[in-house]
Formats: sequence, C-alpha cells, structure tokens
Amino acid sequence: MSLEGLYQEIILDHYKTPRNRGKLEKPDIEIFESNPLCGDELCLHAHVNGGTLKDIRFEGKGCSISLASASMMTETLKGRDRAHAQKYINGIKAMMHGEEKLTDEELGDLEALKGVADFPARVKCALLAWTTLEKALNERSAREGM
Repeated sequence: MSLEGLYQEIILDHYKTPRNRGKLEKPDIEIFESNPLCGDELCLHAHVNGGTLKDIRFEGKGCSISLASASMMTETLKGRDRAHAQKYINGIKAMMHGEEKLTDEELGDLEALKGVADFPARVKCALLAWTTLEKALNERSAREGM
C-alpha cells in the first residue's frame, strides 16, 4: 500500500469509527461552528480542569475529512493542557498551509491530513475542529481573565 493509500485508510477509519463522538454531561466548553460553504457542522464539548482538557468530544455532520479531523483532534488532545492544545492547533494550521511545525512523531495519525493541503477547498474542512477548539479556549481564557 502506498503512503497516500495508508493516509486515506486512516481518514476513513476515523470517519467510519470516530473516536470521542457524542455529548458530555455538564461540559465546561460547548461550542458550535459550521462551514456554510460546504455544510460541515461541529459541536465540541469539553471538561476542563486546571487548564487540562480532561475529556473532549464532538458531534456533527459533514464530510469525511472534517469528521475524521475532529476524531483525530480529540484523540490527540484528550488529557492535555492548553499549551499542548495550542501547539497542535498552530501546527495543524501551519501544515494546511504547507509549513512543518510538528514532527512526524508528534503528528502520528494526524500526518494523514497533510495531503489535504493540496486541495485548498478542503482545508477549511480539516481545520473546522481545530479552529473551533481554539475559539472556545480563547473565549474561556477571556472570561477567566487569563
């Protein structure tokens, strides 16, 4: 199997068997965002304790790339602190613009999203979960005066 084929398999796996899909009871973060150009919709729920994403889940509908990206994001960031989350948000955003800020080891399965950068119309699909989380974390920090 080619590397491109492997990446497609990873994206399809996360799309068909999403990790951390569903609601959380009494989330500290609940935010809905959509991409009106393609119809992708995403709602993130998170429990935050001491700056750590103790649990993070998503609900939504959309293309395989947006939902697979959300699944990979929740798997990567669950149990991590805000600084770690921001590092990955910045890294994935840079990757979608052809820059390398995260190593292949740091990326793990997220490396499968690299090919999306070759399709500008799909970049927003891949970034929806990441930009939604970033917005939620920034709003939370502003509320808490951080």
